[in-house]
Amino acid sequence: MSRLSKDIDSAFQGVGTKSGLEIWCVYNKQLISIPKSSFGKFHSGNAYLVLRTFLRKIESPQYDIHYWLGIDANEVDSILASDKALELDAALGCCTVQYREVQGQETEKFLSYFKPCIIPVEGKYSPKTGIAGETYQVTLLRCKGDHVVRVKEVPFLRSSLNHDDVFILDTASKVFLFAGCNSSTQEKAKAMEVVEYIKDNKHDGRCEVATIEDGKFSGDSDAGEFWSFFGGYAPIPKLSSSTTQEQTQTTCAELFWIDTKGNLHPTGTSSLDKDMLEKNKCYMLDCHSEVFVWMGRNTSLTERKTSISSSEEFLRKEGRSTTTSLVLLTEGLENARFRSFFNKWPQTVESSLYNEGREKVAALFKQKGYDVEELPDEEDDPLYTNCRDNLKVWRVDGDDVSLLSIPDQTKLFTGDCYLVQYKYTYKERTEHLLYVWIGCESIQQDRADAITNASAIVGSTKGESVLCHIYQGNEPSRFFPMFQSLVVFKGGLSRRYKVLLAEKEKIGEEYNENKASLFRVVGTSPRNMQAIQVNLVATSLNSSYSYILQYGASAFTWIGKLSSDSDHEVLDRMLYFLDVKEIYNFVQDDLTTEDVFLLDCQSEVYVWIGSNSNIKSKEEALTLGLKFLEMDILEEGLTMRTPVYVVTEGHEPPFFTRFFEWVPEKANMHGNSFERKLASLKGKKTSTKRSSGSQYRSQSKDNASRDLQSRSVSSNGSERGVSPCSSEKLLSLSSAEDMTNSSNSTPVVKKLFSESLLVDPNDGVARQESSSKSDISKQKPRVGINSDLSSLESLAYSYEQLRVDSQKPVTDIDATRREAYLTEKEFEERFGMAKSEFYALPKWKQNKLKISLHLF
Repeated sequence: MSRLSKDIDSAFQGVGTKSGLEIWCVYNKQLISIPKSSFGKFHSGNAYLVLRTFLRKIESPQYDIHYWLGIDANEVDSILASDKALELDAALGCCTVQYREVQGQETEKFLSYFKPCIIPVEGKYSPKTGIAGETYQVTLLRCKGDHVVRVKEVPFLRSSLNHDDVFILDTASKVFLFAGCNSSTQEKAKAMEVVEYIKDNKHDGRCEVATIEDGKFSGDSDAGEFWSFFGGYAPIPKLSSSTTQEQTQTTCAELFWIDTKGNLHPTGTSSLDKDMLEKNKCYMLDCHSEVFVWMGRNTSLTERKTSISSSEEFLRKEGRSTTTSLVLLTEGLENARFRSFFNKWPQTVESSLYNEGREKVAALFKQKGYDVEELPDEEDDPLYTNCRDNLKVWRVDGDDVSLLSIPDQTKLFTGDCYLVQYKYTYKERTEHLLYVWIGCESIQQDRADAITNASAIVGSTKGESVLCHIYQGNEPSRFFPMFQSLVVFKGGLSRRYKVLLAEKEKIGEEYNENKASLFRVVGTSPRNMQAIQVNLVATSLNSSYSYILQYGASAFTWIGKLSSDSDHEVLDRMLYFLDVKEIYNFVQDDLTTEDVFLLDCQSEVYVWIGSNSNIKSKEEALTLGLKFLEMDILEEGLTMRTPVYVVTEGHEPPFFTRFFEWVPEKANMHGNSFERKLASLKGKKTSTKRSSGSQYRSQSKDNASRDLQSRSVSSNGSERGVSPCSSEKLLSLSSAEDMTNSSNSTPVVKKLFSESLLVDPNDGVARQESSSKSDISKQKPRVGINSDLSSLESLAYSYEQLRVDSQKPVTDIDATRREAYLTEKEFEERFGMAKSEFYALPKWKQNKLKISLHLF
């Protein structure tokens, strides 16, 4: 946003608000805005001002200012252009880099703004006619450059031609391209872009185009026509005019400080340090072929104008070539070339306030009730919308490279290096993308081996893979959607890492599922979320993030005050991925009597209740199934209309047992899981053959369209391991026999982690997620939404008694479910909704409402 004062031209009102170019011409001692249709046309009798704005999504805007001086521009206009460049810099907050551009000697940066080139026009600019006295005439242009082309009008004479450059002869009806025999292919290609530009813009696309090769004349009518403009063909001298080059002088850089009157004072030393530059002064660094003007932050606009005028006068008195570059730098915006002339230039970290603080500021404004429009997220990459069967991950361990199983693909360790290959189809072509992921604590030898093995994989794809080398913590945004859900653990599995860890006696620092672990949860959506293990210390907590503390069979969540609703949704879903136990190729024995399992067949869902589980009512089990549909954790597109069956142990219907090699005797056994196993060992062993799909199941029309999966939940809240996976990856786990003989696949059984509680950000008190050690006689199990509301409501208490700050608190209640003891009527008055609606909300939303009512 521009900042105007009485010393700044009003023409700069509102500049720099959009990405792109803004151009002004000095006309009658004032600035006139140039329309976009005339961009690229610069008149040799004028001076111009060009602003290039680049608005970045996560950083402050970048501005570059160029003032262009035509070879016929008068001194008054030239000085005015340089002064206006400084005023424009002030209007933008003194955060620009400024360049002087001289016609015919423009910098490549400047030329890159105009595609394919700029073509200086003879005469002066007029806002009414465009060019004063403009008439069409035949012109000869010389083109030089492989990447950006410099176009210069040369005298319309045969002697202007040479063997080294490419020339364009522009006539009324035809445009000729003459390529010198020593010119490169790239120069010819760039010159052809200029020919196309001239044809479209100067001839409205209605002229002919001809190419003339140097030295070829006979039998070519276009060549004959071309040479006729020069009075007939004649050989071009072997010594070309472009071979003469100016001898550049190599001298040491000399630093001058400039006083307020414009006098230059040499510092008297060739050994330059940054400490020599004072904030309240302007300096000129003379590097002969290029000159820099450095302006301290505390200098005034007048002082800056004086320093630039003095530097330009210095160049004129010294008789410097017009090729000498003049760059104007404000303190703090020094480019690498300027810094290279100093012996010591301390590396400073660029202020990231704009980047790090924008979300916090938005969150604070939203808390105050203001509507804040957030910056747009990065664009979704269409290549990663479906990762099924396209991802492979290898862990590097010295010379050994191990291909990880599908569930292990989403678990990386900070002490290891990995190779991640992604295969995708783009525009009907199969493409390969290979990442070398370097853990932040990995061993140097493993890093070198990872690169070597990556090269071998690239070679196996005939060099078609795109190779990307990335470090943990600096992954590009397109890396994470390949995994969808990713967990990064501390520690490592490589032999070298373990040896180093033992030598440093830091064994306790790696991940251990039996010890407490803290994970920071980040991500933008359920298809792009990560849980990253951090040090188990208070300083690891950040108000802008959410965290999961995992300790044995329990889990806690900590939500920062500045985290957003989308962060909470990601946290809620990550809990399931972080604490879910996958059961692959399951058999009937996996249905343990102490647990409750959820079999997800996508077209229908089964909740199986073990006879020794803590869930005693089918209503409670049904609530669990409905909660699973509501969450749609696997992003399968499940809806609340999906059929849910509740099945109890010993009474399994055939349409449930068809997914197993079912032995009825096992379902009718008594005792706990251990007692049953012991009885089986002492008695006759029953078949435990892995399910490969029964004939009934193979012919089932209900399951012919999609792969099947399942998920289980322990009623007592105990958790059985960590194996986070996304739905797309799970679908590929079917046995080979199933995939060959049937379109169906064996369902996958998972253990569903119980609901989470929150930590009050105000008092920092953590509420426990689940515990296998809880006293079941005093506290009813919490699985999904509380379904035992009727029994709790029979013990109804008033709102004033149930508040956490009540003067007469009620005792002998479940303190984590105070709201459940309200009558239905008072509940609706306080919460503005029925209990059933409340318990259908995500857990974090429930807790927010309870916190606001002092019930949590």
